[in-house]
Amino acid sequence: MSSLHLRATVAARGVDLELDVAEGETTAILGPNGAGKSTLLQLVAGLVPPDDGIVRLGEDVLTDTTARTAVPVHARGIATLAQETLLFPHMTARTNVAFAPRSSGADRRTARAVADRWLDAVGASHLAERRPAQLSGGQAQRVAIARALAADPRLLLLDEPLAALDVDTAPAIRRLLRTVLRENGRTALIVTHDLLDVVALADTVAVVDGGRVVERGSVADVLTAPRSEFGARMAGVNLISGHALTVGDTTALRTPWDTVVHGSGQHGSGTPVVAVFSPAAVSVHLTAPHASPRNVFEVVIEEMEVQGSGIRVRARPHPDGTPGIAADITAAAVSELGLEPGRRVFFVVKSREVVLHPALVSRR
Repeated sequence: MSSLHLRATVAARGVDLELDVAEGETTAILGPNGAGKSTLLQLVAGLVPPDDGIVRLGEDVLTDTTARTAVPVHARGIATLAQETLLFPHMTARTNVAFAPRSSGADRRTARAVADRWLDAVGASHLAERRPAQLSGGQAQRVAIARALAADPRLLLLDEPLAALDVDTAPAIRRLLRTVLRENGRTALIVTHDLLDVVALADTVAVVDGGRVVERGSVADVLTAPRSEFGARMAGVNLISGHALTVGDTTALRTPWDTVVHGSGQHGSGTPVVAVFSPAAVSVHLTAPHASPRNVFEVVIEEMEVQGSGIRVRARPHPDGTPGIAADITAAAVSELGLEPGRRVFFVVKSREVVLHPALVSRR
């Protein structure tokens, strides 16, 4: 296995990406649709040439626009597993898996032995003689995983591999992928929209937005203290951006629209920070309370949706267009307060429930 270094721009797609992944590490690539996640994988795989940049896997340079280096896709030592298994329909499961070692020059006997070993490893030995049309979605994905690993790749690219599976099949394939990645120390990138994939499979997270990596950190850090809007939505928490403001002997945050948010954390005045707090910490009032220490936000309800056993009430977006604050309250409270979209209310959160973190400033 090998470490990965990527630095690349593609003007036509509006991306300017930089990412490092340690050897044996699995990094989840998160971000909204159109953010540049697929382009990132395509740059690594060699499917899209950058206008400027470099892709290095271990000590080997795969792409270097300055040196005009462009290693072909098939020679990069990279395997891709997507939601579409793309198994050859005229081949059996065994011959599909054996295709990778055969393409690398292995003789038929050796390739068959490799195929049988990986089919056994993914619990699909009994499927060896079946063709793709005879396989269920979960069975086909097991064979696709075996085929990817039979190539002995230095890097695995997982492009939403569980997205097409039903809810009964996905957990088993997720456990299989976790075993494959952990036991073999595979270096991997996984693009996903599923928080379960992140928690179960990844060591670290990179959030891509607007064609740039805007947040990077361990899974625990990003989910408990996100510093990007998408990271906050993924983690299910509120996030407000601004600059640190010294208030007496405490630190607060001043937003671009001049709202002050009080919380815990020491930061130099004027430095970019984000305020993070749980929707469960937010209470909803029809009139503004005056007890202290609290943050009181006058908002207009944008939408309401069922969240677990309660209701998530979300305010209209902030003046800068970022997502509005969310509050998790009981259905009884919604009924008692007469809440509905368009109603003006007050969201209240105690300052001790708000944590201020340094903001990650993306490279522009």
